[in-house]
Amino acid sequence: MTQGIRTGIVGYGYMGQIRYRNVIDQPDLVLAGICDPTYSDEIETLGVPVFDRWEDLVEAGLDAVFVCTPNQLIPDIAIAAMDAGQHVFCEKPPGRNLDDIKRIRAAEAENPDCTLLFGFNHRHHPGIIDAKALIDSGSLGKVLTLRGVYGKGGGYDYHTSWRNDPAVSGGGILLDQGIHMLDLFRLFVGDFEEIVGMRGITFFDIPVEDNAIVLLRTSRAQLAQLHSSATNWKHTFRLEIGCEKGYVTISGLLSKTGSYGRETLLVGRRPSPGERIAVGNPREETTYYDDDASWDLEVAHFVECIREQKPGEHGTSVDALRVMEIVDQVYQDPPSVRSNITSPV
Repeated sequence: MTQGIRTGIVGYGYMGQIRYRNVIDQPDLVLAGICDPTYSDEIETLGVPVFDRWEDLVEAGLDAVFVCTPNQLIPDIAIAAMDAGQHVFCEKPPGRNLDDIKRIRAAEAENPDCTLLFGFNHRHHPGIIDAKALIDSGSLGKVLTLRGVYGKGGGYDYHTSWRNDPAVSGGGILLDQGIHMLDLFRLFVGDFEEIVGMRGITFFDIPVEDNAIVLLRTSRAQLAQLHSSATNWKHTFRLEIGCEKGYVTISGLLSKTGSYGRETLLVGRRPSPGERIAVGNPREETTYYDDDASWDLEVAHFVECIREQKPGEHGTSVDALRVMEIVDQVYQDPPSVRSNITSPV
């Protein structure tokens, strides 16, 4: 494929608009159509073909499709696109449940020439990239523990969002946001063999969890802890990685609104024997980041996989499957519910 990759976008909400910018900024991609009846008038102003039905876009002979829809639509669109010979990039999560990603992977196996990737863009944030390079260098020794907090303040209309409708989304804050942190845990230590989770409906009058806590352990005895929350009130991202010879903390997260704060990477090293330094208070180095190229980087990775006909390194269907297996296990038990919850006003 030497010409531009003719690309369509299904869904033109928040993520669809981000992907629109990614596609037009990527020289290898040619935007050939967008489907979203809700935004049809706005899409027409972009000067690209408008499709009322995603089926029509998939049948339009494109090379690749970005799926930026609510969760319940993802499997059918992804499968139809691959069956039509198209490369597919899906936003996370990969459907509503474990069965959805298994269906998608079955279609992937039947269409081996199609590239399939999922949007776990946090892997491409600068703080995460630098932390991964540092830990892979071995200078801090083996990873011992991970602790992650990923939370936001659900607004006064939070209980009305489709993200909290199990028929549409499949789950609550753990599936919507916590899944990113679970994916980062896997990035640093691989798969987990023990999973224990609790989730609760603690504040909002919704049928899915607004808080979840997950404990995990690898076969090498590495421990991980996640708190995923819609009641943080202040948007929070913090990933602490404890190692044999020091620690790494990524906090803040570059975002469109800036509400998570400035992205920083803090590195501390265990003092060497004989160092005259206060116990428990080692020297630390902090790096600050002000540019988020994560969206563009993962699309560039998608294009590279298509052009070079090579398997993906990040956001693969295996990555998607493994985090959905964790979420599925936590979802085996119903959430605890505070008895006096009413919709916030």
